[in-house]
Amino acid sequence: MREAFQEVESTQKVRILLVDDHTMFRAGIRVLFERYRDMQIVGECGGGEEAVRLTRELKPDMLLLDLLLKEGSGMDVLRELLEPEAPTKTIMLAACIERNQIVEAIQLGARGIVLKESAFDLLVKAIRCVMTGQYWVDRGRISDLAETLFRVMRDSASPARSAFGMTPRERQIVAAVLSGYTNRGIAQKLSISDQTVKNHLTAIYNKIGVSNRLELALCASKHNLTDGPLA
Repeated sequence: MREAFQEVESTQKVRILLVDDHTMFRAGIRVLFERYRDMQIVGECGGGEEAVRLTRELKPDMLLLDLLLKEGSGMDVLRELLEPEAPTKTIMLAACIERNQIVEAIQLGARGIVLKESAFDLLVKAIRCVMTGQYWVDRGRISDLAETLFRVMRDSASPARSAFGMTPRERQIVAAVLSGYTNRGIAQKLSISDQTVKNHLTAIYNKIGVSNRLELALCASKHNLTDGPLA
């Protein structure tokens, strides 16, 4: 990760457990975090079983979890730690990751995905975002999820759209978001104004109880909120 630092002031530290099977990578990350007063590495390890044990023992605020481990995998760790009210939030670290792996990781409880090639300040930004209760996936990767999410919707046995009171226009907006359109792209595609798109998205977020595009996409895949990709 390219070094990029931003000194911050905070009275409460984010307690971080780092799991990666490369000792030098962990050492480098630990040094970088020393520059941030609101974050602290409270533990580290390189294997899946130890990651589960330390997470339960230390109860960190944030688990930085490598997708690939010599002992097990990040996905195995997520499955072991899958608890509805778990206090620890997880960000997956990956050299590369496929669409279906992103979806699976989030379904297993991960709150974010960060590629190892990213600048370090992007990881810090992701941690802060996730700690506020949001999800973090690079905007480009969200667009890349469209095909997988539509397949999940197609195979879903729960078509309960009406539960959220979605209008046909709102379902079009959701389909456009899943297809990777920006607000301006949606406006041009549907021949409406940018502000109208924003108004629709606000109404959609309020109806289904989400706060960003990723949460919307995940909810749409679970509840089949569109009629299919936007043509």
